[in-house]
Amino acid sequence: MMPGPDDQSAAFQPGKPVGNIYYGACSWTDRTLIDAGTFYPPSVRTAAERLAHYASQFPIVEVDATYYALPSERNARLWVDRAPLGFVFNIKAFGLFTHHPVVVARIPATVKELLPADVTDKARVYLRDVPEDAAQMIWEMQTQALAPLAASGKLGCVLFQFPHWFTARRDHIHYLEQLRDRSDWPIAVEFRGGGWMTDNYRAETLALLEKLGLSYVVADEPQGFRSSTPPVVAATSPLAVIRFHGHNTETYEKPNISAAERFRYLYTEEELKGWVDPIRRLAESADRVHVLMNNCYGDYGVRNARQLAELLAAR
Repeated sequence: MMPGPDDQSAAFQPGKPVGNIYYGACSWTDRTLIDAGTFYPPSVRTAAERLAHYASQFPIVEVDATYYALPSERNARLWVDRAPLGFVFNIKAFGLFTHHPVVVARIPATVKELLPADVTDKARVYLRDVPEDAAQMIWEMQTQALAPLAASGKLGCVLFQFPHWFTARRDHIHYLEQLRDRSDWPIAVEFRGGGWMTDNYRAETLALLEKLGLSYVVADEPQGFRSSTPPVVAATSPLAVIRFHGHNTETYEKPNISAAERFRYLYTEEELKGWVDPIRRLAESADRVHVLMNNCYGDYGVRNARQLAELLAAR
């Protein structure tokens, strides 16, 4: 049985959930975090040591590298072996499956053999450019790669983060239905705009996700952009997810910058305090809550994740 919000201990314990609330960051290997020199001790130098240290401080991490290139089964097995019992990995789905352009050079060679010449000649391709048999092979590769995490109980969910051009229309609703039908994983869905959470469509979107058993991702992010979604707090499945992207309006949609620069924002304690009650309410309505900091510039994400956990643990 999952621990509930009333099971929170008065003292914050690094690396342990706060009741049924799991907190962490969207990377443990970001170069700016390593270079900051404030989170990893000088003696921690290898990939295994970094994951072990991170897991001693947080009970969950999000893996974002899998958005840019398919995960490997070898890496998944290493993560399983190196992370302690109870630690959870959320995996960001390969960008092809969230209707983002992906670099052709990062598509496996066996899949490229199934692609038409006019597709392989491109620098980037979308799902619509890829034949069904090739897309199915890529999906199966992703499934096989994640199998060790799923088998070990360390796969929290697979995050499908959709762009603003993935709009609230019939064919995209059908795509969400297909995702649920073809996957045994827990799936979390984040909309970056697209009209899904506007006032006149919000209730329908939440009802759809609940019907499909998909977790709605609450996003805290800058407002007023094409890719902005209002921070509606809701749970549509036993797993509730919140991702914090910061409020850096200068870089949020700026082209040709790194993700670390895009989400370069350090939350103040007052801003984090404003999220304590909404998160606790989610913890009452969901079996488990994943709270993840995506402001992964330097130590901002890990610093804010710990701050928020301490606030949640305080009575």
